[in-house]
Amino acid sequence: MVDRVSATRSELLVRRAQIGLAVQGRDLLKEKRTALMREFNRLSQNALAAMKDLEERARDARGALSETTALDGPEAVGSAALASGGEIGVGLKSKSVAGVKIVELEHDPVGRARTDRGYSLAATTPRIDGVAEGFEAVLDGLLDFVAVELSLRRLAEEITRTTRRVNALEHVVVPGLEGERDFIAMVLEERELENRVRLMRAKARANKETTERGPA
Repeated sequence: MVDRVSATRSELLVRRAQIGLAVQGRDLLKEKRTALMREFNRLSQNALAAMKDLEERARDARGALSETTALDGPEAVGSAALASGGEIGVGLKSKSVAGVKIVELEHDPVGRARTDRGYSLAATTPRIDGVAEGFEAVLDGLLDFVAVELSLRRLAEEITRTTRRVNALEHVVVPGLEGERDFIAMVLEERELENRVRLMRAKARANKETTERGPA
């Protein structure tokens, strides 16, 4: 590639400027990656805590469901489950972390009062209320976890993309420009040396001719 480089002082100045911009871009990308990794680590800790909490809620809810099904019968549990169906309002908002949109999920309260679940309180037992509360807690935790997981995926993708760009600048672009800069500088130095030698020879030849001619 250096064979095709025009070895002029203007090109040397251009390469120096390009190197400065490439290094500045690399440093900015490193700062961006640091900010992304900081947010990724923070959300990862939240995700681990949320996952552990969700597993505990799910285990308790499954236990309550098994006990209630055994004692009250699957028909009573199934009937209550059908009657208690409903909708939950969900909305998304986002914030920017180093240019990456981080999702935050907002939703209506999942937990409901006993009288708002749709099934007859007279025809059900408190155990069914316990099952409903348990799975409402599971759904509440699941909705919170989904937003964190989505944000983690976006951060991981952007961290990977940014790392590739940093590596390209650090190991390909900057070294290539530095190689061209050094090549141009070397050629210019050689030319300057050749010109200096040529001038010295011309001066020596002129002095010799003057000496041979003698005084006018």
